[in-house]
Amino acid sequence: MSIIDRALQAAVGRAGLPGRIRFTRRQLYYEVCRGLLPLHRLPRRVGFTLPAPIGYDRFLAALERHGPVPGLLAEPRTAARADPHDDVPDLYDYGLPRLLVCQDPAIAAMLLANELHMESACPVFALSDLPLDPRLTAALQRTGDAVVHVLHDAGADGYAAVDEVRRWAGDLRVNPLGLRPVHAAALHLTTGPDGPKATTGPDGPEATTGPVGRNTAFDHRPGLEAWELRRLRSGRTVEVAAVNPARLLRTVHRLVRGQTRAHRRSARLRQLQAAGFMTWPAS
Repeated sequence: MSIIDRALQAAVGRAGLPGRIRFTRRQLYYEVCRGLLPLHRLPRRVGFTLPAPIGYDRFLAALERHGPVPGLLAEPRTAARADPHDDVPDLYDYGLPRLLVCQDPAIAAMLLANELHMESACPVFALSDLPLDPRLTAALQRTGDAVVHVLHDAGADGYAAVDEVRRWAGDLRVNPLGLRPVHAAALHLTTGPDGPKATTGPDGPEATTGPVGRNTAFDHRPGLEAWELRRLRSGRTVEVAAVNPARLLRTVHRLVRGQTRAHRRSARLRQLQAAGFMTWPAS
């Protein structure tokens, strides 16, 4: 058995913990990367991201050799999908305080498969689902202080996704949850395998690989530090899928609820809390 095959076997055991979490193929890939290059365990006070230790094609070949993986979700279809919230008949009849839009349809499917929309009382959609049912917009407007959360990658496409949601949302408040580059650096996440291999954060030198050039679309992004803007202009991307599945579920639940502790926790959330996952790292 090769090193990659052994790393995949170990990653399959970790990805669904705790509580039989369901996960995407991309999330499993990053779990393999963490096993091969476990520098994510280093302290967060020095921020950096990591190069991908193996290409995605090699991972797919190992996955093919491995066979069926418990908890692994099928890839989302590109065709229009049924509204996963149609089985909640009263959803459109009252005010709706929050809604989550995910840049990655696979991440949206993962959150739905793990019932985050039920645990957090927050409908979950993919960016590709926009524009949403007008009844949803009316329900959000009925609340008065409703917010549309956006879960996006730490990259140019991620912030373009935020802009697209803002255009759809109109007067509704839009709250980008991240990832921000500072989150990716603090968590020592792996850079996307198809992009440049970024290995630095705010405390290290800039990498010389990858696309260069100035992207003025990021010159006036409020709340981003100068090094984060440089990272975005360089074309580097860190995917939400690079976050451990349990950490992602717990973090998104906390952020969309806007609280530090859940008032009423299911057995699943108690298991996630036991894993010690709180919020994105503070900048």
